[in-house]
Amino acid sequence: MEKIYLDHNATTPVHPEVLEAMLPALRENYGNPSSVHSFGRTARVQLDEAREKVASLLGAHSSEIIFTSGGTEANNLALLGVALNKGGKIITSKTEHPSIINPCRQLEKQGIEVHYLNVDRKGRIDISELESQITESTSLISLQHANSETGVLQDIQGVSEIARNRGILFHTDAVQSAAKIPFDVKAFPVDMLSISAHKFNGPKGVGALYIRKGTPALYSPVCGGSQEKKRRGGTENVAGIMGFGKACELAAERTVKAGKLAELRDYFQKQILELIPGTELFGDGEHRLPNTLNLGFDGVEGDTLLIALDMEGVAVSTGSACSSGTGLPSHVLQAMGIEEDKINSSIRFSLGFNTTRSELDFVTEALVKSVSLNKTAILSGEN
Repeated sequence: MEKIYLDHNATTPVHPEVLEAMLPALRENYGNPSSVHSFGRTARVQLDEAREKVASLLGAHSSEIIFTSGGTEANNLALLGVALNKGGKIITSKTEHPSIINPCRQLEKQGIEVHYLNVDRKGRIDISELESQITESTSLISLQHANSETGVLQDIQGVSEIARNRGILFHTDAVQSAAKIPFDVKAFPVDMLSISAHKFNGPKGVGALYIRKGTPALYSPVCGGSQEKKRRGGTENVAGIMGFGKACELAAERTVKAGKLAELRDYFQKQILELIPGTELFGDGEHRLPNTLNLGFDGVEGDTLLIALDMEGVAVSTGSACSSGTGLPSHVLQAMGIEEDKINSSIRFSLGFNTTRSELDFVTEALVKSVSLNKTAILSGEN
């Protein structure tokens, strides 16, 4: 059976060149980068070279890159780093990733004020609400660049200008958008930005927090040695970081292909909407990632469709991988005002740069068949 993977927002396959880049640090160059002998110096050089590549992807300076264990830790470092150092009010949104929402909930228990911005039915915040919530005590605005479930893009440029004019630190979770669309921190003047290697063909367990030069010192939730400019203790994952650097190098060449990926997604969307009546697009049809499509299928449970597609060799998702298995409806779609029965019918398709039109034609055919069979079973009382 041919396997078709359309869950690239959850994770991506490691690129062969990324794996090759990692092997030297696992085989012969295994030194600790903090050691002063030749083994350690070799590892340090590898670390510095990878840091340059990660910085280059974002248009940053290498000194502004702090390596972490992934996007979740990077988000936690930004939020906790500011809140536990400066206190004050945090402004975020109701559709953030759990690695933003949950630390905010923890901080609220510690007396930190957090405001969660509403979104409209397309998943976009209202800039006027953001401005109305800014007070003298506001210390941080944290807003995702792209939503993992819907692909919806927020107005990062507009928010960054507001934050800068008011002297407020601004962090963006760019885990889903990095390497899918071009992003330059010089054009979008954020103070902090989170990315994760495994979202664009790098290894799992490694990510980074960009911290703009001049940003006040953050409290470090991971205290240890003096690694990463004393912002994140612990021996660096050299092999993972080398793979991360290579993934960034490859990604810089591929972001120019984002337009072609969007064309493929739009073709897929058009086919499904035409062939399956009652299908609804969740999210903003204009402001979204080029690879992401979230659809609701009238009268059919999303979990049922996911299993049916899996039996056909097709991998998709009903939402964020970090929230799968909870049995709870998507907090993102809830915040968008989507009715619960429609939320339960949703499927997320996230394409990769290697996805082909023939694969999407096969998935469309499998979807048509699965939706039809499930509706027939429901009508006949079998389900």
